[in-house]
Amino acid sequence: MPLAVCATPIGNLADVTLRVLDELRLADLVLCEDTRRTRILLERHGIEARVSSYHRHNEAKRTSRVLERLRAGERIALVSDAGLPGINDPGARLIAAAVGEGLEVTVLPGPSAVETALVVSGFVVDRYLFVGYLPRRRGELRELAREVAAWPGAVVAFDSPSRLPGSLAVLAEGLPERSGAVCRELTKRHEEVTRGSLRELASRFTEPARGEITLVVGPGEGADRAAAADEEARRAVAELVEAGASRRRAAEVVSRLTGAARNALYRDSL
Repeated sequence: MPLAVCATPIGNLADVTLRVLDELRLADLVLCEDTRRTRILLERHGIEARVSSYHRHNEAKRTSRVLERLRAGERIALVSDAGLPGINDPGARLIAAAVGEGLEVTVLPGPSAVETALVVSGFVVDRYLFVGYLPRRRGELRELAREVAAWPGAVVAFDSPSRLPGSLAVLAEGLPERSGAVCRELTKRHEEVTRGSLRELASRFTEPARGEITLVVGPGEGADRAAAADEEARRAVAELVEAGASRRRAAEVVSRLTGAARNALYRDSL
């Protein structure tokens, strides 16, 4: 049986998919980041399952045993406290090990704080960068702000409620007018989304916040330049095709000259 990587709700327990519920019912073992949190989900949906902890403090020790059970044909489901295991959560080590052993891995998609925050932020983006939890040290955070300044798309990050004021203050130093959105308690009863420039957000959050925090930094001026460059590349392909070149050859030439993705240029020309 494959290792089933199951996405679980980021807040509202009703957001779990039917497919994940079926897998949890059928599993011989459910690996959990926190068994107490997972039991709340299981009880909410009337599921009786054998659970075992699998988190960053014990995954190195338990991975080999889990692989043995998978090889023996047991049905094992992997969940984290919220969202998809392996994305800034325990599970990546086990998934990589299973793949390395030639064992089957299947992913049951579902809720994600990253995409939820990105959409509710209201920013129009076709690319984004997820950086996990913001650095604790001010120097590292300043370095991240410099990287963000050069990135044309949106940036999504997690932060703790207690560190949020300090994080926003540092980001606002380097990117004061960059738009942002602080997303708090997504999908929960007290969900709140606060939008504004990073300077405005820093002045708004001067005290520790409450609940789970996802921060979205909107696209910078580089996004407009990148969009203009992409459009120019598409026009160049169209002109070459009109002049008699094949679409594939036109996309290849423009890609080599501009650095734009060849396959995307070809698709856009159809």
